[in-house]
Amino acid sequence: MKTILIVEDVALNRDLLTQLLEDEYALVMATDGAMGVAMAASHRPDVILMDLSLPVLDGWEATRRIKADAGTAAIPVIALTANAMSGDEEKARAAGCDDYMTKPLDEDLLFEKLQHWLE
Repeated sequence: MKTILIVEDVALNRDLLTQLLEDEYALVMATDGAMGVAMAASHRPDVILMDLSLPVLDGWEATRRIKADAGTAAIPVIALTANAMSGDEEKARAAGCDDYMTKPLDEDLLFEKLQHWLE
C-alpha cells in the first residue's frame, strides 16, 4: 500500500482527505510545515500533499527543505492551496512542488494526480 503524507493544519481538510483516501492509501498526518519536513524524512512517503498556508513553517519553505534533502528530494509534492492567486502555481513549482491543486479539491482530479505520481 502506498503512503501519502498529508501536511494540513485545518482539521476539516484533514478529515476530508482522510475520508477520500484512507481506503486506498496508508496516511500519515502533519499539522505544520516543520512537522511535515520531519515526517517526510522519517516516514519516506510515496507522495506528499502540502498545504501552502501552514503555521510554524509555511508550505513553500517546507517544500524547499524537503527538496533540498537528498533523502526526500525525489518524493513528489502536490501543493494544495485555497488562496490561489495569479502566479501562485509558478511560485509553488519554483519552491519545488511537482504539482498544484486549488481548494476546494476536485476529487476526480486529486485521484488522477495521485495515480500519475504513484505509478
